[in-house]
Amino acid sequence: MKSLVDHARTFSVQVAERPEEFRELAAGQTPQALFITCSDSRVIPSLITGARPGELFELRTAGNIVPRYDEQRPSGETATIEYALRVLGIRDIVVCGHSHCGAVGALVRGDDLSALPAVRGWLDHGVSSLPAGQGLAHAVRHHAAAQLDTLRGYPSVRERIADGTLALHAWYYEVDTGAISAHRPDLGGEFKPL
Repeated sequence: MKSLVDHARTFSVQVAERPEEFRELAAGQTPQALFITCSDSRVIPSLITGARPGELFELRTAGNIVPRYDEQRPSGETATIEYALRVLGIRDIVVCGHSHCGAVGALVRGDDLSALPAVRGWLDHGVSSLPAGQGLAHAVRHHAAAQLDTLRGYPSVRERIADGTLALHAWYYEVDTGAISAHRPDLGGEFKPL
């Protein structure tokens, strides 16, 4: 923790060296995409994409799960998605799964999560039937693509897809190699290198 605190203490010096950039950020945000990914500490959206501050609107959840839309029980995830589309006017949503994902691994293996009731409850929002026989990587890819179907159940997503102002993307990030592949519905749902 000490290195994190030390950096936080000196961050204002870095900001002072780039005053114009940070003044523009203070004036508002115009991110290029909503990037939905796992809370896993090894997955760093700005590192993966090269995004600068203000270029990505991020939503991080265990297992990059997008819960179903429920107007009666809104969640932080639902609010983030709605705000990204209706206020920020984001034109692309990326759902990015990753190798070595503990959440999807637990779903595939059917792990006993009775000691983690909140985690178990959250994972219930995930895909109920993941392909187990083809390995974790395949299951994670399938899971990321399935989140796009869940997103299509959001009114703000449906509206923007219908008027042609929103595109949905599913990516798979390999932690150990840095390789990124993208879901290609036009190729039968395969994931191909970006």
